Amino acid sequence: MKLKLTQSRRDFMKTSSGIALAGAAPMFFMKNAWAEKDFVNNPGDGKSVTLGFNVPQTGAYADEGADELRAYKLAVKHLNGEGDGGMMNTFKPSSLKGNGVLGKKVEYVTGDTQTKSDAARSSAKRMVEKDGALMITGGSSSGVAVAVQAYCQEAGVLFMAGLTHSNDTTGKDKRRYGFRHFFNTEMSGAALGPVLEKEMGKDRVAYHLTADYNWGWSQEGSIKKYSEELGWKTQAAVRTPLGAGDFSQYITPVLNSGADVLVLNHYGKDMVNSLTQAVQFGLRDKQANGKDFQIVVPLFSRLMAQGAGENIKGIYGTTNWNWSLEDEGSAAFVKSFGAEYGFPPSQAAHTCYVQTLLYANACEMAGTFYPPEVIKALEGFEFDGMGNGATEYRAEDHQCFKDVLVVQGNDNPSSQFDLLKVVQEVPRAQVEYPADMLGGELGPYEKS
Repeated sequence: MKLKLTQSRRDFMKTSSGIALAGAAPMFFMKNAWAEKDFVNNPGDGKSVTLGFNVPQTGAYADEGADELRAYKLAVKHLNGEGDGGMMNTFKPSSLKGNGVLGKKVEYVTGDTQTKSDAARSSAKRMVEKDGALMITGGSSSGVAVAVQAYCQEAGVLFMAGLTHSNDTTGKDKRRYGFRHFFNTEMSGAALGPVLEKEMGKDRVAYHLTADYNWGWSQEGSIKKYSEELGWKTQAAVRTPLGAGDFSQYITPVLNSGADVLVLNHYGKDMVNSLTQAVQFGLRDKQANGKDFQIVVPLFSRLMAQGAGENIKGIYGTTNWNWSLEDEGSAAFVKSFGAEYGFPPSQAAHTCYVQTLLYANACEMAGTFYPPEVIKALEGFEFDGMGNGATEYRAEDHQCFKDVLVVQGNDNPSSQFDLLKVVQEVPRAQVEYPADMLGGELGPYEKS
């Protein structure tokens, strides 16, 4: 990594106008070169740096947003040297010192995305232009993530995506200034397919109910791809509006459709409502095609499981992380979060906490807040100790690659939080795909 950073600094010196330094110039001249090029919300000689936390505080994904905000606040405490340090103690290799970022205290501002792309873009713009945010992070919707990521590319501000699961975020809509730690629908399909085959067999007929925006479309496409490879047939795929509340009009046709599996491509309160209503309509007790009817929720979270209660038992899905993991990093984060808030963190909280530390660490590695150099420090960065095992931020698409969890609703939970059990930790090799498979172009390092 040191060689990579040194080379990028040499490239900068060769191409930047007004700077004439010999190739053998001392390293402190290289670092000072950044003062010659200004950038958006450059903190300069200021004592602090501001981060923008843009989360759904209202709407269908507000529960996830609340937990994201908790995690962001905890990350700020740890970066500033307060509390027990959490995963700063297990993250490696790390350049973080617990004295802010590059010696500047970390402060933050917040926004409410409302789980609406226009509202999310507006709040991100306000945080950058009025509040001086140097980095934007957050979101619990891929539609929001794609919109904010595009704005951040235009503005020249890094976007460290929160909970976003659509392939598009690091596929056709990827951007140089955007990075995603969370897994995607392609990885969910690859991880879940073999488990569905083992538990439900190859001869199945699926009926999809799908949130009508880019995450839902992406999730539906991935599950259809991997289930049809097994031999499953797709009976129907019906789009449902985000925040519908009452899904009865969409569930009734499933009863006599000839399907024996219902795939709920829903998240947050929508998934809680659709699953609850599906169970009330008797689908869990139904026989179809000589088989027990099954329900699949491709993307799970503990918060959703809590909302759905008993209805979640036995149902399979995938998750990015679970608080029950016993690795050193997960244990440290669960301990810190629990001490701060009195309950374990969700996967949304985990990915947002990790993203904040990764951004801060990249600034320390680069020795600057200058976005192109921070981006280069993140591209290809390999790390461990953050709860998912060995992880790489792939340079070609800014997607993190790590193990994926297949989970099942726990039949005998030991507490109100022990609702999902990990049935398989799927190795990275099983879910990885070629960098160009999902399309898109990252775009330039320099603000256009």
